[in-house]
Amino acid sequence: MALTTAPGATRRPGRPAPTPPRVAARRAGLGRRVRDNLTGHTFLIGAVACFAVFSWYPMVRGVVMSFQRTRRGETTWVGWDNYTRIMADPSFWTAWKNTFVFTGLALVLGYAVPFLVAILLNELRHAKGYLRVLVYLPVMLPPASALFLFKFYAYDPSEAGLFNAILAAVGLPTSEWMQSPTMTMPAMVLASTWMNMGGAVLIYLAALQNIPGELYEAAEIDGAGVWRRILHVTIPQTRLILALLAMLQIVATMQLFIEPLILANGAGTQDSATSVAYLIYQHGFFQNDLNGAAALGVIMLVVLAGFSAVYVRLTARQD
Repeated sequence: MALTTAPGATRRPGRPAPTPPRVAARRAGLGRRVRDNLTGHTFLIGAVACFAVFSWYPMVRGVVMSFQRTRRGETTWVGWDNYTRIMADPSFWTAWKNTFVFTGLALVLGYAVPFLVAILLNELRHAKGYLRVLVYLPVMLPPASALFLFKFYAYDPSEAGLFNAILAAVGLPTSEWMQSPTMTMPAMVLASTWMNMGGAVLIYLAALQNIPGELYEAAEIDGAGVWRRILHVTIPQTRLILALLAMLQIVATMQLFIEPLILANGAGTQDSATSVAYLIYQHGFFQNDLNGAAALGVIMLVVLAGFSAVYVRLTARQD
């Protein structure tokens, strides 16, 4: 719609008509939104680039490599041959068995212990800060240093070892620990729990402190004891955090690698410590079989994606 000049008004030639206030405000708001979005997108581009280069591209590249075979610089497509070759290896099934055993033991010990420790710390009235630092201290140690401490001091098979000295002091038989096929997996779970429980304890503490005190008071009035309060108040109020940390622990423990590498020198006695992640390491760096290692990585990705899908489905039902 063309703008008309009021009668009697004069307009200097070459000078634009004034912009109505409403249009000017709309333009100013649009410019402000563009600047704000531009700032956000600028920060977002860096994160997306990092994910694309260091996460998404290696993932896609690994999937492609799992269907290829590289010999003397020549790459050919072999379809599912790498997968059938890997699954025909007896160590493949041994590694998966050990990985699932470790994950199961870690869920029994490494999942319950941090929650109980958090409940205990939450009930204390004194020295809370000191005890929180004490619990979180192992997380601040480098994992390799902590595992070497267990290997050469706690799990020493002689009577000079810490655990064997304790067992001998109470009249119990000593153990060979990492040299024993039956004790290798529990020993690795114990060391892993000690190293990693601090972070879970702090997360549980934050969740416990958000529970209204009135619920515990009502439970006490009804005559509920400690275990009934935990069962009927604490666990239902923290079920989402419990489910989330359970999923994170499954994903983390399924990628078992550094514990067998340091504590058991890799495979352990009678392959009692061989894990899927360590088998990938063997194929990639010792056997120069990058395609087989990629196939193993894709299989692990599918398994972990399956666990994640189950978690999402269960939590969606709870909501």
